[in-house]
Amino acid sequence: MRITGPGIWGPPASKSDAIATLRRAVDEDINFIDTADTYGPNVSEELIAEALYPYPDDLVITTKAGMYRTGPDDGEADGFWPKDGRPEHIIEACEGSLRRLRLEQIPLFQFHKTDPKVPFEESMSALVQLKEQGKVQHVGVSNVTEEQIRIAQRMVPIVSVQNRYSIDVRESETIVDLCEQEQMVFIPWAPIIGADDIPALREIAERHSATARQVSLAWLLGRSPAMLPIPGTSDPSHLDDNLAAVDLDLSQAEIATLTNLGG
Repeated sequence: MRITGPGIWGPPASKSDAIATLRRAVDEDINFIDTADTYGPNVSEELIAEALYPYPDDLVITTKAGMYRTGPDDGEADGFWPKDGRPEHIIEACEGSLRRLRLEQIPLFQFHKTDPKVPFEESMSALVQLKEQGKVQHVGVSNVTEEQIRIAQRMVPIVSVQNRYSIDVRESETIVDLCEQEQMVFIPWAPIIGADDIPALREIAERHSATARQVSLAWLLGRSPAMLPIPGTSDPSHLDDNLAAVDLDLSQAEIATLTNLGG
């Protein structure tokens, strides 16, 4: 998302930095990249292909469909990210993503957000069809309730759930546990927003000579083996800062302290 322009709209301020960030990620053995057709729109997918195609064999690119864009996001996201869960829209979006990413099959394709004008099952039927046609390998869901996950699971194997989740946004707490129990991947979006404002994070960060954002990522990794954080960036040095969180050795007591902030 962050390799696009201001408001997640148009090209990035520095295309060279965006390309360098993508290439550095792969050089550092990151093998999961999350995007969506609405990031730009289309810009993120095009840059991923320009930077990384032909892709490493172990690289998993996930993209999403179910929304469209009307302009730059000015902070009132719903006004500039309308939902479109019609099956024909999802199928058309998948075809566009395949072209932009230069793929014959998308490794993981996710339904971006439920459209209140379209029954959830009807939207999911498009992903079932795309999987049956071999255009997507795996199916995931995003911004969903537990009930919607169960509905989706009855229609097609679900390998991932992408919901907002962080130290201070915990509405999906039980869904994290569900993913762990049922061997689905949980992909928390916006995982470090607001971390700098949380005193307990800053205190633990100081103890480890780290940043609050790094501790937030380390906590996520310690919270559940199902967790696959996607901290967005468009800068190679910021990418390195995020990667440093992998080597942070939080104690079980510290992980428990941060987990309990949500309870």
